[in-house]
Amino acid sequence: MPSALPDGDAAPSTGSLPESALSGLGRRPFGVYVHVPFCATRCGYCDFNTYTASELADSPTSQTSWLAAVRQELTLAAEVLTSPPPATTVFVGGGTPSLLGARVLGEVLDTVRSTVGLARDAEVTTESNPESTSPGFFAALREAGYTRVSLGMQSAAPGVLRTLDRTHTPGRATDAAREAHQAGFTHVNLDLIYGTPGESEEDLQRSLDAVLEAEVDHVSAYALIVEEGTALSRRIAKGTLPPPDDDVLATRYEQVDDTLSKAGLQWYEVSNWASAPESWCHHNLGYWHGADWWGVGPGAHSHVGGVRWWNVKHPARYGALLASGSSPAAARETLTVADRHLERVMLELRLVDGLPVEVLPPPAQQEAHRAAAEGLLDQEALKGVNGRFGRCVLTRQGRLLADAVIRRLT
Repeated sequence: MPSALPDGDAAPSTGSLPESALSGLGRRPFGVYVHVPFCATRCGYCDFNTYTASELADSPTSQTSWLAAVRQELTLAAEVLTSPPPATTVFVGGGTPSLLGARVLGEVLDTVRSTVGLARDAEVTTESNPESTSPGFFAALREAGYTRVSLGMQSAAPGVLRTLDRTHTPGRATDAAREAHQAGFTHVNLDLIYGTPGESEEDLQRSLDAVLEAEVDHVSAYALIVEEGTALSRRIAKGTLPPPDDDVLATRYEQVDDTLSKAGLQWYEVSNWASAPESWCHHNLGYWHGADWWGVGPGAHSHVGGVRWWNVKHPARYGALLASGSSPAAARETLTVADRHLERVMLELRLVDGLPVEVLPPPAQQEAHRAAAEGLLDQEALKGVNGRFGRCVLTRQGRLLADAVIRRLT
């Protein structure tokens, strides 16, 4: 979860939601996100709401108190939602969830089951740092009911890992992926970052080759973003590292797409590739399609029926509010019709299925046809068939310029 929280309206201490938000509950997919705020070390590029042991040394926060607070918030969720639909997806992110160990992660999932409920065929994911995993860890996760693992690889090039302040050894991520497979995980994701200062084409190809050797069914690849306030941003400001170059980032994206596509991993979202629709991350699809989810943990965001809220950031404050019987929400907002339209365009346009052109007003539809003529949207998809409206689907050139295309259609 990002470390900076937006402004918003006051959130009720009871956590209650308006009837308009609850009225459609169950007709939309419902997921649970659990934020683990703990990390062994802080990566130089990371701007997420995470804390190392030394940063929490003067705080009453511990893994035990965090788990107690998570249980209290999930109980609150069940009360607020009254009759929540069983979660069809659960995603434990961070931070470094694997630092908790498989037993605690199993307790988190058990709490989801006993409060809001868990669908029989739910997708259940946890992020993991390769260095805090083992064959026994993965076996215990499968026993607990997890169905998917996402491993933070970032790169297989030692120099790139050093620049990013990643502590794992270059080959550990792919070894961990194989261990997860051996433990019975069919769905394993590896995360990559491309465009790190000093990364060469050969460095990235080395990482991609390692990913393919691990035979995972899902890959997420993100261009490096330099966030203000991070160690990486300070190094760039001092001139000890060059900033990422947009042209290089575009070339690296094409390299990623070419390599993964040739290996049978097809894009389904601008930064995500998978071997088949069954391997898509359905929790993230819920975000991209405006579904409902309850975000549990410090700084976590939630969305139910057009109401979005976010929790206080610090784990100690988060735990104290729940212990006192109050919601940990820092603030919330009710999305307007215009807000929801804007977000739909922004998010659905990033998907391989694209955006139905009929949801756009006439001027934006005309702009979509201009974008198609420029090679940014797929012309055949935009035509539609049998008199039906078409869809706005990004070409690869459009994916490289996705933000600009979105601005044109909004």
